[in-house]
Amino acid sequence: MAVTSDPIADFLIRFKNATRAEKEEFSAPYSKVKEEIARILKEEGYLWSYEVNKEGTRGEIKAKPKYLDRAPALTDVKRVSRPGLRQYVGAQEIPRVLGGMGIAIVSTSKGLMSGHKARKENLGGELLAFVW
Repeated sequence: MAVTSDPIADFLIRFKNATRAEKEEFSAPYSKVKEEIARILKEEGYLWSYEVNKEGTRGEIKAKPKYLDRAPALTDVKRVSRPGLRQYVGAQEIPRVLGGMGIAIVSTSKGLMSGHKARKENLGGELLAFVW
């Protein structure tokens, strides 16, 4: 398996590609950040479930995308902060994605959370991605 310079973008694109191909499940190499992103996506209704398998030297995350009448719950993803250009925002600067139809994923001092939860708790941080 190839080593990527941006594992978060890799996970999000695997998710997007799986929904485009109408796959029931997709997998990605494990990391704590990816597990937290999967947790947020499940809470926000983009995944049915996810499972972490840490056997051996390399772990794996398996996730099941959510479909509504054969249409994926996920329309698109956009990686905002990336290794070459980090994007930080204050709590009140967290953008609303598509007027509230999507979510922002933010890395705060209290861990990863959705944009509306970070705004509610008055926490800013690194703006990782938009999902809608």
